Amino acid sequence: MKRGLIGKDLRGNFTQRVSNAFGLSNYEMVEMNEEQVIDFVKEKNFEGINITFPYKKLIYDYVDVPSKNAQKIKAVDTIIVKDGKTYGYNTDYDSFYYLIKRHNINFKNKKVLILGNGGSSSAVQVIAKEMQASEINVVDIVESEGSISYIECFAKHLNSDIVINTSPVGMSPDILNAPIAMSLFSNCEAVIDLIYNPILTTLGFNAQELGITRVIGIEMEVAQTKYAVELITGQKISDDRIDEVIHEILIEKCNIVLIGMPSAGKTSIGQLLSKRLNKPFIDLDDVVVEKAKMPIPEIFAQSGEAGFRKLESLVAVELSTLNNVIIATGGGTVKNKANMDSLRLNGIVFFIDRDLDKLISSDPNRPLSSSKEALRTMHKERYPLYQKYSNVVVFNNEEMDKSVEDIVKGFHETAKQAVKKDWRNNCDHHSEERS
Repeated sequence: MKRGLIGKDLRGNFTQRVSNAFGLSNYEMVEMNEEQVIDFVKEKNFEGINITFPYKKLIYDYVDVPSKNAQKIKAVDTIIVKDGKTYGYNTDYDSFYYLIKRHNINFKNKKVLILGNGGSSSAVQVIAKEMQASEINVVDIVESEGSISYIECFAKHLNSDIVINTSPVGMSPDILNAPIAMSLFSNCEAVIDLIYNPILTTLGFNAQELGITRVIGIEMEVAQTKYAVELITGQKISDDRIDEVIHEILIEKCNIVLIGMPSAGKTSIGQLLSKRLNKPFIDLDDVVVEKAKMPIPEIFAQSGEAGFRKLESLVAVELSTLNNVIIATGGGTVKNKANMDSLRLNGIVFFIDRDLDKLISSDPNRPLSSSKEALRTMHKERYPLYQKYSNVVVFNNEEMDKSVEDIVKGFHETAKQAVKKDWRNNCDHHSEERS
């Protein structure tokens, strides 16, 4: 491998895709153990590599010339070979600095809580100190020198102003996990989660629901890759390209989730979208039927609605871990908030709204909408939920092609809005130049 990424577990990692977007070709991703990583770096038979969890601190001692930032942090994530020597850099520093300036997050005189104590955490700690945080507490699952336990965190530090997650808790496939409950941190004004898969973590989602500023990890991942590519190629890349690549990745990785009443057209629209956007189509009800090995009316007959909803929720969580798919939900999926919370982590939600008089009330495969009166009652109950959970409302009363076009347009617009920027060009920090 001449160019690429080394780590312990690279499932769901986007670095290769992002590196390609910045023009770095022939980029590979290779999983290695500690001994293999050390031997690979010592052999110096590569042009430029990125190092990820959990080897950033480990490999610091094996590079010939660590950069100033790497020396401050005692960790490297990018290594290049020049004239027979290895030069190690820390682009975590550059990208995190870019991130907080991008969102105008002020650390001065703030109490900062950092979750995790690995290589990325070290960079965050250095920057928080440089930006004059009044107090910095590092929390880890194993208490050690320089970190505290989660028990101490909950006992003494619920008044933290800024929370930064550098731990892997909440990473796909365990996307429903969160390292802390944000509802306990009543003083918190900003949450930064460095995890980028899922697109929005449960931690970030909970912060968002509480009205706390939340920053998603894909921003730092893209910025970090940009700085790494500059080091490896020796070519400068405009910061404007960061926004473009973030949008490209969101369009490629985000799911489209369709909600709406039974017979609103979710399946037909989903299939058309699949062809249009080249995203696989999945009907949630079909997956339920496949797992139960019986049609929906039989599930209701044997287990009642409660049994069906339980299975539906299990499937919703399973599908929410996927990327780049179109998911048509059942009409009642919105009845369970947990279903929608999980589906929204990787998905943009579209409510397919259709007039009540155009909905079908005689489908034997839909036990809960077997009459016009039942359909009317259901519509009254669920309509506010469809509105609540959707990012975009699309009407399907006329030409279905028009609905598809509206979704495509809404998908791109919502992806652009997903990363809010409060900062443009007022950053006076400069990343390290290649040695």
